[in-house]
Amino acid sequence: MSYSTWLALLSACLLISFTPGAGAVNTMNNALRVGIRRAIWGILGQQTALLIQLVIVAAGLGLVIAGSPTAFAVIRYCGAAYLMYLGIQQILDGRRPAAEVDFKAGPATPRSMFVRGMWVNLLNPKAIVFLLAFIPGFVRPERDLLLQYTIIGLTIVVVDVLVMWLFFAVVGKSFARFASTDSGRRVLGWIFGLLFIGVGILLVVV
Repeated sequence: MSYSTWLALLSACLLISFTPGAGAVNTMNNALRVGIRRAIWGILGQQTALLIQLVIVAAGLGLVIAGSPTAFAVIRYCGAAYLMYLGIQQILDGRRPAAEVDFKAGPATPRSMFVRGMWVNLLNPKAIVFLLAFIPGFVRPERDLLLQYTIIGLTIVVVDVLVMWLFFAVVGKSFARFASTDSGRRVLGWIFGLLFIGVGILLVVV
């Protein structure tokens, strides 16, 4: 991969990562609950899902999923349902009195945040379709494919981790003081809940 091609890849990855989606909402929510440092576990879960999707695309299975309306629909509706479930959970959690919540430690464990982050991204078949359309522009069939996919995967993951951790997590954490009151928790519960639900709906209708 030439330097100019990699720069184009880097620019595209930055644009994609800064585009708000389910991963961004999940990262902001985790940072609000447990802080910026511990929010990394959810981000790592999201990257694990991204790497799995990249492997699927590289192996050619993405073409099968994208070409099968039934498989695509099943994964898409499962993903939408999961995001809506998370949204409803956020709304209900927002009704808990602020005094019952420890915002420094938070109720989330590293494992639970990792698993949730992984499923948030994994249950999005459109990511596979997007990668199928996105990746070929940066791959040269006559060159070492393994090396090219490794560079693409590392670039995508590193950029997304930095954007999620240093931007979206910081944005989410900025709501911590507001969330220390009962009214603030209710408002944020509705905001994050509706964001999750909205992304779930978009996953189905767009």
